[in-house]
Amino acid sequence: MLDVVFGPGPQLVWGPNAAGKTSLLEAIVLLAWGRSHRTAADGELVRWGSALARVEARVGRAEDVPEARDAVEVALVRTASGGARKRIRVNGVARRSAALVGVLRTVMFAPEDMLLVAGSPSLRREALDRLAGQRSPAYARDLATYGRALQQRNGLLRLIREEQATRAELRFWDATLLDAGGAVLDERHRLLAALGGPLAAAHAEIAPDEAATGRLALRYATNAPQHPGESPRDALARRLAETADKEVWNGTTLVGPHRDDLVFVLDDRPLATFASRGQQRTAILAFKLAELDLLTALDGHPPLLLLDDVFSELDPERRAHLVRRIAELPQAFVTTTTLEDIDTALRSVGSAWAVVAGADGTAGLEAGG
Repeated sequence: MLDVVFGPGPQLVWGPNAAGKTSLLEAIVLLAWGRSHRTAADGELVRWGSALARVEARVGRAEDVPEARDAVEVALVRTASGGARKRIRVNGVARRSAALVGVLRTVMFAPEDMLLVAGSPSLRREALDRLAGQRSPAYARDLATYGRALQQRNGLLRLIREEQATRAELRFWDATLLDAGGAVLDERHRLLAALGGPLAAAHAEIAPDEAATGRLALRYATNAPQHPGESPRDALARRLAETADKEVWNGTTLVGPHRDDLVFVLDDRPLATFASRGQQRTAILAFKLAELDLLTALDGHPPLLLLDDVFSELDPERRAHLVRRIAELPQAFVTTTTLEDIDTALRSVGSAWAVVAGADGTAGLEAGG
């Protein structure tokens, strides 16, 4: 069991690969989002051979007295099937994951984020959903409702294909899918509008010469584009009608927010098709800094920044911009295999924690380094 109090400022967690550094960040993410950033299977978070995993924390600003900070607990109990039942409590009261919104806002920057520009669309949708969910509890609920309706609708489409159900039975799930899907699309569009300014500003900060030649922006690529006068819900309803026969043939829902994409563009040109690797990494770093700024603007309190071994992925110039931002934050967590990979300016203001193996095989932390 790890029991530790982290002070303000950068927390530099170092140790060899597979020592448990990412598990520490994953525990923080679990408290913030109610789920892992690495897996959708809660059972994988319970240590092999154990029946229970529990993460508890006191969350609040540095100036708060301990009693004024929120007590957050997420417990996972292994089931006979190998999965896990999840229990979330905030200040001792049982809550759903959506209730965690605003309690502990985070921005996660992990090695897989280096594929954000040119990788799978699911990576970009997840990044968009994570940010939207932290801005709006309603978004998290609408997205969950949409996911459940989508699952039920896909199951019904397969039964219709096998002539075990009729198309009339789709009406109920169509209505739920359209209501929740329309709300998801509305909030995604609002988020992108709000993100435009911070993203362009962060890009100009990191790469002023590049920004002078064109504006970095995000374009929403949808399979249900709106016609004049249509709402996102109307457009989605029209596209569902247009693809009805094809959906039955495929046994799955072919249009909707779950199939949309986010495109990084510079001067209206998609970065994924023409940009160098360095330009793509600049855009990704700008996106993360824009996340910080957008979440900070909600109430003036910066989110918790989590950096999982990403300094080795950045060149010295990009590292310098990131170091400056980290030093300005009330608290941040940075993992690395060796402290030598961390900028000396950051080491001078940070608290170092060495990951050590415990007697029972679990990971522990020792101050210093």
